[in-house]
Amino acid sequence: QVQLVESGGGLVQAGVSLTLSCAASGGAFNSYNMAWFRQAPGKDREFVSAIRWSGSNTHYVDSVKGRFTISRDNAKNTVYLQMNSLQPEDTAVYYCAATGKYYGGNLSNPPAWLYWGQGTQVTVSS
Repeated sequence: QVQLVESGGGLVQAGVSLTLSCAASGGAFNSYNMAWFRQAPGKDREFVSAIRWSGSNTHYVDSVKGRFTISRDNAKNTVYLQMNSLQPEDTAVYYCAATGKYYGGNLSNPPAWLYWGQGTQVTVSS
């Protein structure tokens, strides 16, 4: 059983940067692909970004390409989401998720992910 704990959220103004962290415990971190999802009030949970277990491949939703960067440090059992040029439409609860390294399906699909954190709120004011 993998436990995921997100941190780094907050209230920021549009245009600034923020970095989210997700610390994993309870499993071999390098056995898992990792992802970030977000959910705004009244909306479905949305895929944001994913990174393969080795860090060799990354994926992003179109709306964050060029602004967000996902990375991982397998020695620290942590995945990060660097968010630049934040906009009010980025406001959401951000969730960290993990799934097995051999999963070969659609990583943007929430049911593909086995473990979830409790979420961290990001609020961007205009």
